[in-house]
Amino acid sequence: MEKLFAIIHEDADLLVVHKPAGLVCHPTKGDEYSSLISRARIYLSGARHEALGTGQFLAPDASRPAPHLIHRLDRETSGIVLLAKNAMAAGELGKIWETRTVLKEYLAIVHGHVHEDHGLIDAPLGKDEASPVAIKDCVRPDGAPAQTEFFVEKRFVRVDLPRSGNAFSRSAGGEGRGEVVQLTNLPASFTLLRLKPLTGRKHQIRLHLAHLGHPIVGDKIYGGDPDLYLALVENRLTDAQRARLILPHHALHAGRLQFDWRGQTRQFNAQPEPDFAEFLIEKQETR
Repeated sequence: MEKLFAIIHEDADLLVVHKPAGLVCHPTKGDEYSSLISRARIYLSGARHEALGTGQFLAPDASRPAPHLIHRLDRETSGIVLLAKNAMAAGELGKIWETRTVLKEYLAIVHGHVHEDHGLIDAPLGKDEASPVAIKDCVRPDGAPAQTEFFVEKRFVRVDLPRSGNAFSRSAGGEGRGEVVQLTNLPASFTLLRLKPLTGRKHQIRLHLAHLGHPIVGDKIYGGDPDLYLALVENRLTDAQRARLILPHHALHAGRLQFDWRGQTRQFNAQPEPDFAEFLIEKQETR
């Protein structure tokens, strides 16, 4: 049986795990290992007999409470996810999340060199009604307020990668819609960013970075070519398209989570996955 997940912290009320890239939080098909929440149920029910080390399964214990997801990450985003083991903890933590006092920090690798060392992206988000991708949102004047703070950690180039031939559209609706930024003649330059979302909109970080002109490496929705995502879901992604994406999953990682609960400050950290870290190592650093 495959590993369910990496556990960052566990106590009587909390289960904090490192969700791998490629795993959805909620099930989309019948496979009991296809989602984080279903794997958490298996783990908490004692479905695997670890003591025997044989991979044998025990009958689920219906008396044990089901886990509650407190927040979610996109399928391709790796990192920290918090689950409550009981309804009381879930209710308390849910109220904390609604206050927007939770500190969340992400790491992202984006195309190009971001010139400002620090900045705030303040751009409202809403549905992209013109996109063939049904789940795609965009920046639009009538959208919900959204703010993302960013800090440059590293600027670097990859001499082992060809120059990008990808073009992407700034994810804007209304004003600025249709603006295309061509990367063809740029070197294979990248920036590692640390990000703090100040609001919690769908796809917020991914969309804001594309709007800034620096889409996340491997992003199939906001990288500029909607056919990349459609090809993925239709199982027709070509080798050439995979090469353009560079990484199998988009380079976004939820690395830090901090909040106050029951009189204590809780802080959890998780290192990026190997392909994310290796991408940073195999480079020629510029500054």
